[in-house]
Amino acid sequence: MTARIRVDLSARGYDVVVGTGAIGELAPVLAGRRRAALVTQAAIPAGIAGEARVALDGAGVVHETFLIGDGEDHKTLATVGDLCRGFARWGLLRGDAVVALGGGVVGDTAGFAAAVYHRGVDVVQVPTTLLAMVDSAIGGKTGVNLPEGKNLAGAFHQPLAVLADPGALATLSDREYRCGLGEIAKYALIGDDFVSARTADLVARDPSVLAEVVARSAAIKARYVAADERERTGTRAVLNYGHTLAHALETASGHALLHGEAVAIGLVFAAQLAGALERIDQRAVAHHEELIGALGLPTHAPPGLRGDDLVPIMARDKKSDGGLTFMLAGTRGIERVDDPDPAAVRKALAAIGI
Repeated sequence: MTARIRVDLSARGYDVVVGTGAIGELAPVLAGRRRAALVTQAAIPAGIAGEARVALDGAGVVHETFLIGDGEDHKTLATVGDLCRGFARWGLLRGDAVVALGGGVVGDTAGFAAAVYHRGVDVVQVPTTLLAMVDSAIGGKTGVNLPEGKNLAGAFHQPLAVLADPGALATLSDREYRCGLGEIAKYALIGDDFVSARTADLVARDPSVLAEVVARSAAIKARYVAADERERTGTRAVLNYGHTLAHALETASGHALLHGEAVAIGLVFAAQLAGALERIDQRAVAHHEELIGALGLPTHAPPGLRGDDLVPIMARDKKSDGGLTFMLAGTRGIERVDDPDPAAVRKALAAIGI
């Protein structure tokens, strides 16, 4: 069964296709293109990369593979520069396309390279991790990390399509798979909780449940993106729930924490902070920690991290106006809260072991 979710944008919308064989849709999406640069990693299973190449061959698209390194350490301006130079040497032109085949590092980095090369060439996102399928591949946010923080250099660059085959998730390690569950938990906690009753099946990677949850998460992301494509109204900022601390944890730990793990801890922190500010009751605070724990994700920060190190990093968050800004739960849903009581911030950090 294939789900097709429309990201309905005013200028040009696109489909998120979730289902077996979704990668094969590269052929109709890129039909008529002369060339496509396939950006991926050596660690991507040969069978998945082979499907993409077969689809490109079927569309009559000449293609070349460009490999980038694995991990957040390679999500940098230097990698973007290397890609753009490689595109130029190969002869990629504005009417051609980039295909990003991989997880969040590939999607963010290749997407940013596509956004700036020739001042913008089209990109197709083909996510191969759970986190990318439900979150990072959708919505047109591309970017790379700086030493000062995560995703501080980037551009909005919407894809032609997002093609997600949940069958690719069978190759993921348990840790990489759980990272995607962190973003899925976020979707459950910002609206109707469609996850708590399915935690055991999700942890077990039940194929039918997984396909349903991926499609439902993608639909939530699509709805927020369509309402606020470039984060001008604040609506889309709801999707950053748990991310202010998460990005700081990733930076301060030297990316020893993976993104989904950091988001899980960030969600627990956000609930603790909302509780300390009396925006939500303790039952809601406990629900956050229970859901995160049931998905096999961390609820407390690893040892050795200090609040004095994290606070300046959080102040550099893209949402910030110079102080600390969080998206927090309340009686009216998830809302932006600027410069909360420092005592409440300290209490929430202590609650997660910092």
